[in-house]
Parts: sequence; C-alpha cells; structure tokens
Amino acid sequence: MRGLSLLLDSCRSSRAQVSHIRKPCQHVSRRIVSKRAYSVKQPTSSGSRDREAVGVFTPKAAALFIATGIGLFAYFRYEKERLLEERQKELQDQQTGRPKVGGPFTLTTQDGTPFTDKDLLGKWSLIYFGFTNCPDICPDELDKMGAAVEKLEKDYGPIVQPIFVSVDPARDSVKQVKLYVEDFHPRLIGLTGGYQEVKAMCKAYRVYFSTPPNAKATDDYLVDHSIFFYFMDPNGEFVDAFGKSTGVDDVVARVQKEITNWQSRTGKTV
Repeated sequence: MRGLSLLLDSCRSSRAQVSHIRKPCQHVSRRIVSKRAYSVKQPTSSGSRDREAVGVFTPKAAALFIATGIGLFAYFRYEKERLLEERQKELQDQQTGRPKVGGPFTLTTQDGTPFTDKDLLGKWSLIYFGFTNCPDICPDELDKMGAAVEKLEKDYGPIVQPIFVSVDPARDSVKQVKLYVEDFHPRLIGLTGGYQEVKAMCKAYRVYFSTPPNAKATDDYLVDHSIFFYFMDPNGEFVDAFGKSTGVDDVVARVQKEITNWQSRTGKTV
C-alpha cells in the first residue's frame, strides 16, 4: 500500500510540473497573437482621403508651384536688367576712354561728287590720309588696308568702306586721285578738296601734314604726314587707329571683334 501511495504522489507531481510548463507557453502565444493583431494597419476615418491625396496635384502644391515660378521669373528678369545696365556702363566707359577723333567735313570724290561725314554713316570705315606722290609708305599702307577689307568681305560682305584722303590738295586734283585709287581696292573712295577743306578734316581727325598752304601743282616738295588709317563705326565714331607696324591679320581681328560687339548689342553687323 505504501508503494502505491508513493506512485500516486509521483504522478501528481509530474502533472503539476507539466501544468507549470504549459502556462508560460500559453502566455507567449497570447503575446504573439496580440503583437500580430497590433501590427495590422487599422482603417481610419481619414483613410480614404489619405489614399486620394497620394500622387495628386493638390491646391496647396499648385499654389506653391505658381509662387515659385513667379519668383524665378522676377529673379531672372532682374538679373537680365542688371547685366544690360552693366554692359551699357562698360560701353559708356569705353566711349569715354576714346579720343575725340572725327567730325564734320566736306570733300570731293574721284568721280567729282561731294562726300561728307554723313556719307560715313551706315558702314564701317577705314580712312587713310596720304598723297599720290608718296614713294612707298602710302602704297604699302593702302595695300594693307585693301587686303584687310578683302578678308572681311568674305565673312561680312561689303560693310567696310576703304577711303583715301589726300593731304596734298595742290597736286592731287580729282583726276589725279581717280588715276591713283585705281591701283588699289576696287571700292576705294579717293577724296580731295581745297587746302582749307583738307586742313579742316585733318584737324578733326588729328592728322598732321606739312603741305604748304600756298603750294602750287608745279612746285617740287615732299609731304610729311601721320602714318595711320582710322577705324570708324557705322555711327561715324572713332574706334581705333592702325599704324605701320600693324599687320593685315591684326587689322582684321580688331575689326571682327568690334563687329561682333556691335552685333551683340544691335542684332546687326552695321
């Protein structure tokens, strides 16, 4: 009997241990179920509105987009005006730094027609002052000027006008100038006139010449004069002067640069 009692006590103890082991398992199971239930996204009253708002161009976003566009437009407009003002100031500074060269004049072409400062307008001009009896410097400079004009014509057409002005009015008659300019660029305009007319133009262009005021065509004398040809813009304003040491390519590059600047400001080459 005592053995049977011990066996029953042992069984009860085993069931108690099994029962004690199952309780934590049940607790863990409830925690897992609870966690899974918590992880499921629950629908809300605003759920449908949230779904509709995803990817939609809302009024708030539209207002922000418009405001940003207006702001950018105003900024770029301001920057454009600022750059234009700076460019204009640079041009004014450049004009201020240029010497005062040029002015009113009235002379006569190799064809006997009047030619004034107004005839320079609307084209770029290269103007050389010399005389037909010049032994070498004048022909060399006129050849150089003609070569530069030919190169520029290939890119722009006949927008650069070559001009020769005689500083020896006593000997350089209209007929003599006509014969002389035929040896150079075909569009070269030759100008001459009376002593006072030539002197007035040379003074306006700051050209030195030593022709005696009372000289006669039969007199034997040499003429000393400035060796430059002048570069004028389509408004008749002085741009630059090229001396004997300036090469053809240098003249072309300088003229091209000015034409490019002019075109960027006006949209035209002349």
